[in-house]
Amino acid sequence: MPCLKPRLARLLPLMLTWLLLHAPPSNAAPVAVRHKEGVSQGFLLLRSLQGELLASGDLIQVVRGDRVTSELVFHFKDGSIHDETTVYSQHNTFRLLTDHLIQKGPTLPHPVEVAIDAVNGTVMVRSMEDGKNKVETKHLDIPEDAANGMILTLLKNIPVSAPASISTVTTDSKPRVVKLVISAGERPMFAVGRSARRATNYDVKVEIGGIAGAVAPLIGKQPPDTHVWIFRGRAPTFLRFEGVLYEGGPVWRIDPANIVWSDKETSKPDTARKP
Repeated sequence: MPCLKPRLARLLPLMLTWLLLHAPPSNAAPVAVRHKEGVSQGFLLLRSLQGELLASGDLIQVVRGDRVTSELVFHFKDGSIHDETTVYSQHNTFRLLTDHLIQKGPTLPHPVEVAIDAVNGTVMVRSMEDGKNKVETKHLDIPEDAANGMILTLLKNIPVSAPASISTVTTDSKPRVVKLVISAGERPMFAVGRSARRATNYDVKVEIGGIAGAVAPLIGKQPPDTHVWIFRGRAPTFLRFEGVLYEGGPVWRIDPANIVWSDKETSKPDTARKP
């Protein structure tokens, strides 16, 4: 019997590791609505971290009742397109309904179309494999806190007091549910004219979970953290995003665009022209 204690001491770390890797994912509650989304359109610029302009884009939202349709689209200089349309409800909590992502063009090396139906738990992926078009539909248990296409909205509603955890469905050729662990970090200063303000930098870390999550950092497959800067005033406002747009891609930066007015005389509306 005495010899069992050293043996158990050696086995205990292995047992704990096994339990951690095989623990079932926790079912986090959806994010409560603190600030309802409305009709809006934002103009965005996508740059490399070195400042090279890659694409211009729009974030367009329309609202009907408690249902929001949000489209984020980027048009790259070489003709590439990133286009994501998300439909979600905002009655007491934010709930993903559908998400449709299209990525194609030279800048985006893995052309893909992903359609997520969170209500019915289906994910359709259309991709290219060995030069052939491949379509696959997969059934997933999509959690109520799924955040695809909604991360900017959710960050405006998540309290900064403690770390939060939400879910997302990966948009690669083999979709799966992973966790996003969100924590509020530094609060850098920025200026609007002569008015000094303070932003909140949110760190969004992907937790793959299971054996795949344990192995990912060892083989260089752990996604880099995403950073989102939000101004937390009476109406929280998006300021900046730094993260990847596709698996294995570089970290890019998204900023609100500065409006550049044309010096050319604007044409009169058609209704004002003489016949």
